[in-house]
Amino acid sequence: MARSHGEGIQAVVLADSFTNTFRPLTLDVPKVLLPVVNVPMIEYTLEWLASQDVDEIFVLCCAHAEMIESYLKTTRWHNSTSPKIHVTRSDTCTSAGDALREVYDRKIITSDPFVLVSGDVISSMHLGPVIAAHKERRKTDKNCIMTMVFKPTSATHPTQQLHDDIVVTYDQDTLELVGYDNDPRPSALFATLATNLLRNRAAAVMQ
Repeated sequence: MARSHGEGIQAVVLADSFTNTFRPLTLDVPKVLLPVVNVPMIEYTLEWLASQDVDEIFVLCCAHAEMIESYLKTTRWHNSTSPKIHVTRSDTCTSAGDALREVYDRKIITSDPFVLVSGDVISSMHLGPVIAAHKERRKTDKNCIMTMVFKPTSATHPTQQLHDDIVVTYDQDTLELVGYDNDPRPSALFATLATNLLRNRAAAVMQ
């Protein structure tokens, strides 16, 4: 398949959500190994990345690392060369930020850009246009270090959690992210919304 985003794309899969949302299930089994239609969620994530011509994937494991690594050894990903799959462990990460610092310190990423994704993502989105858009923004703004992808859902969608409300504000002209708040308290959400609208011109909002 012809590549739409250039050569040598790497991805980091966070195999830990760093949340308690699925407890008590995740006390014994990591979220990425919980099944959806009898298939562990991490399988959907890896299949999606493979379909997008990602060349190399690093699966960063924190909680239940041994269980995740043992599972992957029983799958076709263990001997996969396209993409190459590497499992890397960390006993100190307690957040996505910690995980990114760990990746940076280990100097395992050489592609620019690279894809960062949670190990429980089920998607059919095409990465090519997102990567191309990121590269174009980088040409004019070297401070553009990350492009985030948000997908809106209906408040009544069955997968929507009651405490999942967030406020995201961005500049409508540049698409620059200017605010993000997932504090579930209504007062906090509206305070964030008001602050970002007042301080940043032409800011649009998704909730």
